[in-house]
Amino acid sequence: MATAIMVHEHPFNIVEDEVWMWGFQYANSEFQKISRKTARSDCLAIYEAEKKQLKALLQGVSKISLTTDMWKSAHQVAEYMVITGHFIDAGWNLQKRVLSFVKVPAPRRGIDMADAIFKCLKAWGIENKVFSVSVDNASYNDSCLRALKDTLSLSSSLPLGGSLFHIRCCAHILNLLVQDGLGRIRDIIHNVRESVKYINYNDSRLKAFCDVVEQKRLKEKKLIIDCPTRWNSTYKMLSTALKFKVVFPAYKEREPHYNYAPSEEDWNKVEKICKLLEVFNLATHVISGSDYPTANLYLPEVWRVKQVIDNATEDGDFFIREMASSMKEKFDKYWGECNMVMAIASVLDPRCKLYVVNYCFPLIYKPDYVALENVDKVVSALKTMYDEYVGLYKEETTMGNELVNASNNFPVNVSGSSIVTGFDQIMSIVREKQAIPPMKSELEAYLEEGVYIPEGSSNSFSALEWWKNNSLKYKILSKMAADVLAIPISTVASESTFSAGGRVIDEYRSKLNEQSIEALICGGDWLRNKYGLKKKPKVFEQEEEIVLKI
Repeated sequence: MATAIMVHEHPFNIVEDEVWMWGFQYANSEFQKISRKTARSDCLAIYEAEKKQLKALLQGVSKISLTTDMWKSAHQVAEYMVITGHFIDAGWNLQKRVLSFVKVPAPRRGIDMADAIFKCLKAWGIENKVFSVSVDNASYNDSCLRALKDTLSLSSSLPLGGSLFHIRCCAHILNLLVQDGLGRIRDIIHNVRESVKYINYNDSRLKAFCDVVEQKRLKEKKLIIDCPTRWNSTYKMLSTALKFKVVFPAYKEREPHYNYAPSEEDWNKVEKICKLLEVFNLATHVISGSDYPTANLYLPEVWRVKQVIDNATEDGDFFIREMASSMKEKFDKYWGECNMVMAIASVLDPRCKLYVVNYCFPLIYKPDYVALENVDKVVSALKTMYDEYVGLYKEETTMGNELVNASNNFPVNVSGSSIVTGFDQIMSIVREKQAIPPMKSELEAYLEEGVYIPEGSSNSFSALEWWKNNSLKYKILSKMAADVLAIPISTVASESTFSAGGRVIDEYRSKLNEQSIEALICGGDWLRNKYGLKKKPKVFEQEEEIVLKI
């Protein structure tokens, strides 16, 4: 019962529900009811047991990347911060776990957030394993990560001197670009939204609309009312309504009180904007995944976005050119400087290597000499980072040799004499030789080989699986690739936790203490991972679908 409460976010008092309890008693006549206090105690006990297991798992992880985001409870005068860890486990699987869900006192300051994150890392014993932190573009995150970076640099060396430490959420950047476009057709969006609401107000209006659809012989079967706070939901509403653009004027003739019908010019604007947003929508979908590596998919999507913006700046329609120019300014603001994470991750995708960087950079960075400079920066950063990993590998091997030598020098009693076998000595020499990199580094060998062309669809290809299969060939580079591919380039994984937050801290449970809240949020996430369960979507965040009965 405690597991069900945590996984499905039930209230503690569900154990006092007569019908639910009747089900247990029907299945087991010896079942004894428990109180909500007992249910809470059981949940906390499960949380502590799962926390112990997760802590042991994290000890075997070399690097971990974080995402973090803020959430304000509608039922408390408080803000919460969620911290999610992303790492590659021993089986080369991408894992993510909610590590902390804590209250952040007002006023929200970057230094307070940095302290809260470091406290979390210290509690888990992973303060020396942090690779990167992905956050949205809020200004307080800049000061937070500056302080956190300074703190972590004192006790450990961050990869590439910390240049990959601060990752800006690309989904938020895409959102900023899209809002520029949608802002210019705000009135049209309002009219489309109100049109759909008007049609869906009662059965007679919907029936009248369906009659017109049937007369126009359209095969489309649905309309969508968007969730205004989510631009991709608004895009779906517009693109779906666009298919009925010939229906709305005819419907207006039948409904004298319907005053929201967009004009022909309005529909032309919607059509052109939807073509742009289609690319943004697909890019957001691809790079917002949290169950597969996304860092290696980042560069091709950014290249495609730049391509459609550039094409739009040369459109014959002044409205589209003006909108695209504004988008281009924001694109250059956020991607005008070489984004090292998306470039390195692309190179470490065996399907891309340096070919994709060489192809995409001249389009993203102008003029050509700037693109070439950025390519050189990427190659230089790759070599530097690889050398860092070689140094770490040498340290690990040296420590291993010292342990072996210590055991070899210890007297071994074989037939009354102390000896060290020849095989032991040979193994010691082999280990020393292995610690020294060969004349041609693994990175050079990897880049000189041709790109990997997967059989069938690229969608089924897993870069992690490829590195797992080639980990004996690229002992050091595969470790570096695993750490880079684990970097999440959006904060979606952390944001999704808040859909649980909305249910856990509702108006009836707003008096839960911080310990119970964290146990329910974190424990529920761990148990869903343990049993392979997906969290139910937050119903009130979804757009409403209207099925036309034709």
